[in-house]
Amino acid sequence: MAAEGGGKEMNEIKTQFTTREGVYKLLTHSEYSRPNRVPFNSQGSNPVKVSFVNVNDQSGNGDRICFNVGRELYFYIYKGVRKAADLSKPIDKRIYKGTQPTCHDFNPLTATAESVSLLVGFSAGQVQLIDPIKKETSKLFNEERLIDKSRVTCVRWVPGSESLFLVAHSSGSMYLYNVENTCGTTAPHYQLLKQGENYAVHTCKSKSARNPLLRWTVGEGALNEFAFSPDGKFLACASQDGFLRVFGFDAAELHGTMKSYFGGLLCVCWSPDGRYIVAGGEDDLVTVWSFMDCRVIARGHGHKSWVSVVAFDHCTTSVEDGDPPAEFSGSDEDFHEHYGAGRDRANSSHSRLSKRNSTDSRPVSVTYRFGSVGQDTQLCLWDLTEDILFPHLPLSRTRTHTNVMNATSPPATGQNTTTVSTTTNSSGTNGKDNVSNSSTSGNPANSLPSTLPRSNSLPHSSNPAGGNTPNSHTGSSTNSSSSTKGNSIIDGAFIATSVSKFATLSLHDSRKERHEKDHKRNHSMGHISSKSSDKLNQLSSSRTAKADAAKTLGTTLCPRMEEVPLLEPLVCKKIAHERLTVLIFLEDCLVTACQEGFVCTWARPGKVGLLSSQNNPANSPSGTVV
Repeated sequence: MAAEGGGKEMNEIKTQFTTREGVYKLLTHSEYSRPNRVPFNSQGSNPVKVSFVNVNDQSGNGDRICFNVGRELYFYIYKGVRKAADLSKPIDKRIYKGTQPTCHDFNPLTATAESVSLLVGFSAGQVQLIDPIKKETSKLFNEERLIDKSRVTCVRWVPGSESLFLVAHSSGSMYLYNVENTCGTTAPHYQLLKQGENYAVHTCKSKSARNPLLRWTVGEGALNEFAFSPDGKFLACASQDGFLRVFGFDAAELHGTMKSYFGGLLCVCWSPDGRYIVAGGEDDLVTVWSFMDCRVIARGHGHKSWVSVVAFDHCTTSVEDGDPPAEFSGSDEDFHEHYGAGRDRANSSHSRLSKRNSTDSRPVSVTYRFGSVGQDTQLCLWDLTEDILFPHLPLSRTRTHTNVMNATSPPATGQNTTTVSTTTNSSGTNGKDNVSNSSTSGNPANSLPSTLPRSNSLPHSSNPAGGNTPNSHTGSSTNSSSSTKGNSIIDGAFIATSVSKFATLSLHDSRKERHEKDHKRNHSMGHISSKSSDKLNQLSSSRTAKADAAKTLGTTLCPRMEEVPLLEPLVCKKIAHERLTVLIFLEDCLVTACQEGFVCTWARPGKVGLLSSQNNPANSPSGTVV
């Protein structure tokens, strides 16, 4: 936990922290930044982001790092815990005029020591494909901003593909591109392909192949981040309207939905086995959502401001019950390659976890480690343990740093009881954000209910009578995972002549049907306008925002604070002067970055390596050690 002494101690930057595995240490020699190492004046600039790729170099220096700072983009050999960073020799450096890079992503499938494919999104809406090693190859998409004029918020290669990539914008739209296609000289014309609860997918009408292949319109307001599931078949979207929406990617079917406790969702990530999704945002919380059950299973409270990044640590996530543990070791690229290269390949780790989570009642020991960083300059690490995942099973080890507010198993000691009430109090009175929400609940902010809904203490697969029923759109769309490749909307979008195939889907009729469904369900979500810039839509959404929060609070979309377990962080440390924008877990370290433009490497326990001999008193870190 963060130091509670107040004053000077609270403001000192930590250079190491301890978990059950040992001590994580900041490697000051492995700090990457602009060559002059001068803190960047971050006022009004886009967040610093970091991307990694492994080029399978025979020399052992296969990792490459890319990061943006203001108008600049840098590409270096990343030496991690092995050697000190040499900032005087970037492989590539680019300075952009009139626009700023906002995000980027390497394609791990095509990366070699001679060539890498790097996508870069920009604040004015364009997307550039560059090769920072060869330097001469470059393509620009949405160059004339005819497809979308708003800022690019997230760009990702489609897992398992060498040519398809997905781009999200602050308009709330996502576009699927093919690097082989051009974007055309006129604005694209769209035809409705698929429509559902507050989302629509359009295909681009064109006689010849052109970009974009598809346009997704998701929710209201900006689409802040999306993430593909480890097998590449599902897509999780975090939106400014506060909703997490999970889609079957090929069939464009809505699998499930979750609503933030307050404000927009800013970040999202999947567990290595694809069973859980963690989202963070403007409610200062991290929320754990079960993919199988389409419901919130826990929240974590530790940050004092917006949560900007969440990420699972695939090296520390483990399953133990006598069988060999699930293998989540290896580099970040190996991990992506293992899960992404064969999208239809059976996932051994996934099936191993599935066996443990089936009707088998023997004690299991499952621990998922994930981390979060926020605008409060703090790094938090969290353990998601079996007492949260399987509250109906006997515990196989003692609980640590986890508050399970469960009516059937009250805390054993007075100390634990105090912790639970204190934590609930702090989250219930966490500034102005939560005051309005706690007043809508039946309980005072600092008290616990006498009992919890029965569904929290039963197996996830069952839906007890009298428990919370899943709302209609999550329950009805859970079969999307069984959809076959034949239903793939990507396949349909490739064929320019396939427009007639969907001619029966009249836009007018679909809108009418959807409006009737919304009316029947009494949903608070308004229907989507086909134009992302529709000002009436924006006005109505802001007008109904407060009503939306009141309607969803206390439902399966957004349980009340006292209805789900509240996690405490294992570690909560201030590690930077400016807001944190990056958290990436690698095999022998974790990487963070702040808005000043400093990319920091934290060696895992026992992985300090060669750098320990290079640390001399003159270069010792100035922060405190705790």
